[in-house]
Amino acid sequence: MIAELPAGLILVAAGLALPLLPRAARSPVAAAAPLLAFAQLLWIGPGYVLEKDAFGFTLQLVRTDRLSLAFGYIFTIAAFLNAIYAWRVREGIEPPAALVYAGTALAAVFAGDFLTLFIYWELSAVASALIVWAGGSARAYGAGMRYMAVQLGSGMLLAAGAALRYAEAGSLAFEHVGLGSPGGALLFLAFGIKCAFPLLHNWLQDAYPEASATGTVVLSAFTTKLSIYALARGFAGTEMLIWIGAAMTAFPIFYAVIENDLRRVLAYSLNNQLGFMVVGIGLGTDMGLNGAVAHAFAHILYKALLFMSMGAVLLRAGTVKGTELGGLYKSMPLTAGLCMVGAASISAFPLFSAFVSKSMVLVSAAEQGYTFIWLVLVFASAGVFHHSGIKVPFFAFFAHDSGIRCKEAPAHMLVAMALTALLCVGIGVFPGALYAILPMPVDYVPYTASHVLAQLQLLVFSGLAFSWLKRRGIYPPEMRSVNLDADWFYRRLGLRMARALAALLQRLFDAGREASRQLGEAGAALLERLHGSEGVLARTWSTGGMALWAAILLAAYLLLYYADKVDRGFIFLLILPFLIGALGLWADSRRRDDD
Repeated sequence: MIAELPAGLILVAAGLALPLLPRAARSPVAAAAPLLAFAQLLWIGPGYVLEKDAFGFTLQLVRTDRLSLAFGYIFTIAAFLNAIYAWRVREGIEPPAALVYAGTALAAVFAGDFLTLFIYWELSAVASALIVWAGGSARAYGAGMRYMAVQLGSGMLLAAGAALRYAEAGSLAFEHVGLGSPGGALLFLAFGIKCAFPLLHNWLQDAYPEASATGTVVLSAFTTKLSIYALARGFAGTEMLIWIGAAMTAFPIFYAVIENDLRRVLAYSLNNQLGFMVVGIGLGTDMGLNGAVAHAFAHILYKALLFMSMGAVLLRAGTVKGTELGGLYKSMPLTAGLCMVGAASISAFPLFSAFVSKSMVLVSAAEQGYTFIWLVLVFASAGVFHHSGIKVPFFAFFAHDSGIRCKEAPAHMLVAMALTALLCVGIGVFPGALYAILPMPVDYVPYTASHVLAQLQLLVFSGLAFSWLKRRGIYPPEMRSVNLDADWFYRRLGLRMARALAALLQRLFDAGREASRQLGEAGAALLERLHGSEGVLARTWSTGGMALWAAILLAAYLLLYYADKVDRGFIFLLILPFLIGALGLWADSRRRDDD
């Protein structure tokens, strides 16, 4: 019976039930649910389809193949590691929201149609916004509101694109789409927003660092990787993605180097790593797609490990600002060591996970003749070593001694970090296990002499460059500041424009209110002249005068009725006596006014 349910609904059901369970049972249930979902995925394997009729459509609630299963496996692993890391977080909205978030993202990966995808897409957005708000600060509330607006906007574009797609193709099946239609363009934009394309990316750096120490770890795993899956499913081989991905790898480097908040540094490096995946999807070759999926798998783990280490620092030291940290290796040696594993993994050191995944994308770009893209990716590889491989552990645990003395990370956090580090090293040492679950057969050997030597040269010279820049005082110093990039347009320029528009509307409202007041006063004066105690209509009218006015109205009626039927001269003679009488009455009323 449980095999007929989408695996993600196991996590959703556990999340919804979590607040109803005894406090001591919540953490075990949160850890057991992902393991149960993982076992279900192993049992059903590829080729399983679950269809239901609803809303007048035949919906594919579950559609498993090698692409969706690869993401399904890592999503369940990440949910399990998150549950271990947050073992002592048992109160509040974050624990159930984290399970619902992971479950809806997992269910979306196996959605075989756009309607099912849309439902889980929006539910994951709401659940992840709750995790941001669980940060508990005013900054978290504001960031969560902006995050929710962006994510729901992505969902609306997805719904519109799916509707157009149905009108164009007569089907809601979630297969390859491409950019050859308006519906495809809207879907591309919806996926791009969630993937943090350039100029659409600031929700990531805005929201993730404002979550709690455990919440940021959860957020780093699912939202952007769901969009990577959607792009791989719907837009593989779209050349535009190659250039978009290259831009994504390059521009975050400069912002990460000058950023003071180390979790924001990691958020920028997350954007950088997504670029490698997007390039692989755009290349569309077997090697490129396998590299994108493998890198997404590896990235979820080493990025979680880095965020875990910074979460432990935030928990113990109370800050993750580079200007306020340093020397923590004395108090948190285990956390420092595990952070170094994450740093080596993201930097693609040999025997670590990114070495066997990122290189597949670079090789595919070189084989397809994209020399410039290859150069950009090499530059980005050196850059990520600077800001995530060196800067994060250096400023957090070494650098100057900040004087902070605190406890080591809690045992459950160390266990989660140790398991994640073990997976990072395991993938790097035994890449065949990862290659075996990729969408297409893999014919690639990462450990060749040329590849190992070239990568070590890149890392060594990048490290020497960091040391030289630091010693010469050229490397940007850590500053107590908040850096803005493209979000300047809506957090500064947009705010100013909104204030100017509000002032203009206020002036228009004030002018309209004044005009209404003057018009009302004029109307009141008119009514006073007509109906006041001395007004014309308030006077006593003679019976003869009223009869004359009745005759005038009758004459006007006759004039209108016979205008097209009798001679105009006859009509004039007919109403002349009435006009003479009216003039006499008017003259009499004027004399009375004079008297």
